Amino acid sequence: MRESTALHDGWIAPATSAPAFTVWLGRCEDGRCVHRLVLAGTEIAGFVTLSEVVRGSFQNAFISYGAVQRYAGRGIMTAGMRLVLNEAFGPLALHRVEANIQPGNRPSAALVRRLGFVLEGFSERYLQVAGQWRDHERWALCVEQWPTVEDGRPGGYAADR
Repeated sequence: MRESTALHDGWIAPATSAPAFTVWLGRCEDGRCVHRLVLAGTEIAGFVTLSEVVRGSFQNAFISYGAVQRYAGRGIMTAGMRLVLNEAFGPLALHRVEANIQPGNRPSAALVRRLGFVLEGFSERYLQVAGQWRDHERWALCVEQWPTVEDGRPGGYAADR
């Protein structure tokens, strides 16, 4: 992630040191978070996190993600996100996954759009990123909308519903 700071500047603030990575991993100890690394062969190409997993009648989580610069724009994150969404709507039995994206982050919006997410709204000063409160677009995907039709392949578990 250190080599990708220009790619992420202002959009996200991923862990760029061993202590920060340890803190990032520790966020999952209470079961409300799932971290996954996206691999290109044996190298880390990015990460995907399902956070604030809420059970009961909501069955919801937020999804966040980031690519390593040298793998950006190659479809690797699309494939990785598809696997995480299969897990979200399969074994994790979530009903809804939300992505909050800053306006102007076109690559991120294009990624979720490819996967079938729907733009639901806009939230002013929604999330603090790099020390500033930033506006975000709210995107969401429900299990009934999965699989996507982006490439004609079934998304996974929901195809059996």
